[in-house]
Amino acid sequence: MKVVSVVGTRPQFVKVAPVSNALRGRGIHHLIVHTGQHYDPLLSQAFFDDLAIPPPLVNLGVGSASHPVQTAAILAGVAEVLAAERPDWVLVYGDTNSALGAALAAAQLRFPSAHLEAGLRSGDRRMPEERNRVVADHLCDLLLAPSQAAVRNLGAEGLAARTVLTGDVMADALAAMRARQAADPPALPAALRDGPFLLATLHRAETTDDPQRLAAILAGLAASPLPVKLLTHPRLADRAARSGLPLEAGAVQPMGPLPYPVMIAALQASRGLVTDSGGLQKEALLLGVPCTTVRPVTEWPETLDAGWNVLVGDPAGLAAALSRPRPAGDPPQPYGDGRAADRIAARLAGQRPVTGAPA
Repeated sequence: MKVVSVVGTRPQFVKVAPVSNALRGRGIHHLIVHTGQHYDPLLSQAFFDDLAIPPPLVNLGVGSASHPVQTAAILAGVAEVLAAERPDWVLVYGDTNSALGAALAAAQLRFPSAHLEAGLRSGDRRMPEERNRVVADHLCDLLLAPSQAAVRNLGAEGLAARTVLTGDVMADALAAMRARQAADPPALPAALRDGPFLLATLHRAETTDDPQRLAAILAGLAASPLPVKLLTHPRLADRAARSGLPLEAGAVQPMGPLPYPVMIAALQASRGLVTDSGGLQKEALLLGVPCTTVRPVTEWPETLDAGWNVLVGDPAGLAAALSRPRPAGDPPQPYGDGRAADRIAARLAGQRPVTGAPA
């Protein structure tokens, strides 16, 4: 049996690591296609190295481009690989252009496809990620849902018959990394060892491509009561420079992206996270770190329970959100038992899955 995984961005590399291990553990031939959507070494190759992901069969090298151009290049490149490899399953991940392009290629060539992280909905069709995830769900033959909320969303769209609740593979990856770090903790950069701090990431187009919104968010971060270590995505650096917006101001201290093991250690060491990322909202919840999401909606509603994640659509409310107290008690754990990848591998292979409730 042969499975082709199509990945191209930082969160997808995290997700493919446990899936690759689970597929190999069940004797399934697994090939990885890297679209090249993320190409900075710290956002790409570092993840393959740190998570011991097998090298990709091919890197399509699509790089940066507009959504239509990038998706078209991914569609064409993945279609060529699928025609040559003829897999039993094509596995697509999340809500990126890589996921959409791969789902389209599989559907057009009539190869069975499965969507990992199916069923997420923010309700905002203006977001390219929302459009991508909705179309991928309706194209794919098997929908691998990470949570009960995702299952309900798919059922409401008439997709219940294709849906399987697996739990979330990012919980698998995080559990494995925490076990590894318990025995061999990574060293934090010096800039993260000089006292309490908040961690911040900004990369989505709706954040970075509107100069007024970006300026307002940066101003809110600058007024933070704690230093803000801003991990600077290439898109953020480019858009800020084009708009003449300095990243280093007030409390904000820009840094480069961090390798995954160091990122997890930094998140654990922080007093809180400010982000527009979807995956980091989950990672913060799983680690018990308060999160402030600079978006009006989230595709991960479970993170909002008990105030562990707070949405800030209007940057004017950012300062107040950053000053809120830490929630009492332990955070909810809605994303499964750390065995989602094995359930996914079993389902693709038609084998008996692990026992236990996924979420």
